[in-house]
Amino acid sequence: MKTLFVSLLISTLLSLSLSQELCNSQDKKVLLQIKKHFGDPYLLASWKSDTDCCTDWYQVECDSTTNRIISLTVFAGTLSGEIPAAVGDLPYLQNLVLRKLTNITGPVQPAIAKLVHLKLLRLDWLNLTGTVPDFLSQLKNLTFLDLSFNGFSGTIPSSLALLPNLGALHLDRNKLTGSIPESFGTFKGSVPDLYLSHNQLTGEIPASLGNMDFSVIDLSRNQLVGDASMLFGSNKTTNNVYLSRNLFEFNLSNVVFPSTIENLDINHNKIFGSIPPQMTQRPLQTLNVSYNRLCGQIPVGGKLQSLDSSSYFHNKCLCGAPLANC
Repeated sequence: MKTLFVSLLISTLLSLSLSQELCNSQDKKVLLQIKKHFGDPYLLASWKSDTDCCTDWYQVECDSTTNRIISLTVFAGTLSGEIPAAVGDLPYLQNLVLRKLTNITGPVQPAIAKLVHLKLLRLDWLNLTGTVPDFLSQLKNLTFLDLSFNGFSGTIPSSLALLPNLGALHLDRNKLTGSIPESFGTFKGSVPDLYLSHNQLTGEIPASLGNMDFSVIDLSRNQLVGDASMLFGSNKTTNNVYLSRNLFEFNLSNVVFPSTIENLDINHNKIFGSIPPQMTQRPLQTLNVSYNRLCGQIPVGGKLQSLDSSSYFHNKCLCGAPLANC
């Protein structure tokens, strides 16, 4: 009799435990589909059908109130194949991160457009190809979009400027061509940190970008030409500007730099004129004006003399410490 009672008690407690599983059954089903799509990899070994995805599974996070999956983060492991369409069936997802998974191939999965609550989309250091999809502009809650270190080609969709909450846009380290969209001078909400370096972008910077107060803008290692001075101005709060290894050509003497500028790299361009004296009053941490066509004496003061000579060399006739005397 006692044995029967103990058995009933264990059975009741087990049943109660199973009935109290936090994980939403539909979310769990979708995650198991994703695991199967990738061939049951070791990286997702904790995803077991008989355990609670909210408490026992790695790489996922549930909302503390609703217990719906709000975050999926898979980082640095062995996964192969395309991003599964099933990711679009996690309707409350706010963060989707797939990083440093170099065997992930194919395009950005169109089903991602269904994730209307998505705030952070990070698909970087993968092996994705195709174009940067226009449908990303439908994800109006995005604050962070990172597609860097992939093989995307084609042009940058102008519709990305319609994202009203975007704080950072990383499209660097791809194979993007064409020009910078004119619309990037009319971001509808906050002005995002803009990373477009290491692509094959051509043409001039749209004049409209002069209307934006970027905190960070990185256009380095492209094939951009013309005047980039509209990115600066006394009324701006820009901290970091990276324009190196392009074909920019403008007079540096006439540029008024923001009082907040900390890092400025314009090396390997065709920039002429002289270094403005105001640079002695800027809180510079790094400066590189090498491999241009600058002339005149390096202004004395501030951080300018404490920088290595490599920050200044290979100019037309720039002189003064830390270079040779004029």
